[in-house]
Amino acid sequence: MLDMEVSPAPYTCSNCHHCAGKSRKRLRVLCLHGFRTSAAILRKQLAKWDSPMLNDLLELNFLDAPFPCRGKSDVDGIFPPPFYEWFQYNIIFTEYVGMDECIQYITKYMYEHGPFDGLLGFSQGAVLSAALAGLQQKGLALSEHPSLRFVIIVSGAMLKNPQMKENCYSENIRCPSVHLIGSRDWLKPRNEELRQVFEDPVIIRHGARHTVPKLGVYVRFVLY
Repeated sequence: MLDMEVSPAPYTCSNCHHCAGKSRKRLRVLCLHGFRTSAAILRKQLAKWDSPMLNDLLELNFLDAPFPCRGKSDVDGIFPPPFYEWFQYNIIFTEYVGMDECIQYITKYMYEHGPFDGLLGFSQGAVLSAALAGLQQKGLALSEHPSLRFVIIVSGAMLKNPQMKENCYSENIRCPSVHLIGSRDWLKPRNEELRQVFEDPVIIRHGARHTVPKLGVYVRFVLY
């Protein structure tokens, strides 16, 4: 396990031996947005990572969730609608509405538009990214898609439904993973719980709240 802490200050990597002189095919990444937001919003949030280095490394693909927002969005007034959600859940995160449809929807997209090297998710999208890695490992999802090479989990959590826990996390997830964990994120305890089900996770700690932090150079470093 690699566990590092970083500040939100900007970084340069001009002398990094991991980055110098490398020309590689870009990694195709499917990006899953947060609850009651959208693909367009996550694209804007990830603009904090925009740099020639990352653009050379990652080809980011964005997907709207299958269900229109069924309640007020926390980002209403900050970002324009429409807003979408992947599934609904109860207050203790043990019962879900739309989960099966959601998994089928993402799977269909990945079959039709893939293959993808990895998944990147924020918040509810991070929950799904981690769950899909576990489901694929056990042959319960993405069985006709090449094995994921990595997942990037930005403020994620474990599913608490007993059957989903069994399906996703009953064995350590071997897919390489990067976990971005904010010290002031209200989901921090559940972030910490989630990263423990992955083998040898890379953990990047930052001082922000429930957000996508500015950490682009570090993401490049760990993916190489």
